[in-house]
Amino acid sequence: MRLLRSTRTVAVVGASNKPSRASYFVSTYLLASTDYEVWFVNPREREVLGRPCYPSLAELPGVPDIVDVFRRPSELGAVLDEAVAVGARALWLQLGLSDDDVARRGTAAGLTVVMNRCLKIEHARFHGGLHYAGFDTGVISSQRRAVR
Repeated sequence: MRLLRSTRTVAVVGASNKPSRASYFVSTYLLASTDYEVWFVNPREREVLGRPCYPSLAELPGVPDIVDVFRRPSELGAVLDEAVAVGARALWLQLGLSDDDVARRGTAAGLTVVMNRCLKIEHARFHGGLHYAGFDTGVISSQRRAVR
């Protein structure tokens, strides 16, 4: 929660324009439900969700607080190296991604490393937007209704 609350910028590595991809779903949530400045990284895309897509972390307009990774396990070490090189604060490996060596190297380099967790789910969990279908329906709320 501390990491999510102190974050201002997120780089989504492996961003895609395909609605069937997890990166697309998470990106739409981040843009619609957070105040984060979201940057997309994918050398094969020029634009994602109407925003520019950068070929690498080094070409972003600033330093990301969180590097949110949607890449193959074999590419995690290279993404970590790039995150360290640009001065990112955290490496976030999405659901299904974990690598003890990457975690060890990232922590040694001063990064916070989160593995096998979804940024969208964790943000929604702490901010009241979690629903079984992955979005906030507004049906159940912790907000009190006005007394009439």
